[in-house]
Amino acid sequence: MALTNRDAQIVIGMISRGDKQHDIAAWFGENQARIVEVTEGSHGTVSAAPEADLFPKGSPGPKGRRLRGAVKNAIKALEEGDSAKALDSLVEGLEKFNSSEA
Repeated sequence: MALTNRDAQIVIGMISRGDKQHDIAAWFGENQARIVEVTEGSHGTVSAAPEADLFPKGSPGPKGRRLRGAVKNAIKALEEGDSAKALDSLVEGLEKFNSSEA
């Protein structure tokens, strides 16, 4: 999958924020070389995306596994008829997913 100019803006924003290149590549499902190409100008001069448009800092793999666990807990709670517990699990899971990690 080729990175778009919008993707390149996000990459530049994440690099500027101090994210690791391999974490950025993982968010896009790309090889780290594609991130290097963006930093070397493969998309011309693009400005960094605003902070609000960036992915959370950190690798998406652990975040995805934690979110999957929260979804499984929510499903179990729904099966048991506890919709409030299910909602709490989903909200907490999404908050953790969206948090930035070092």
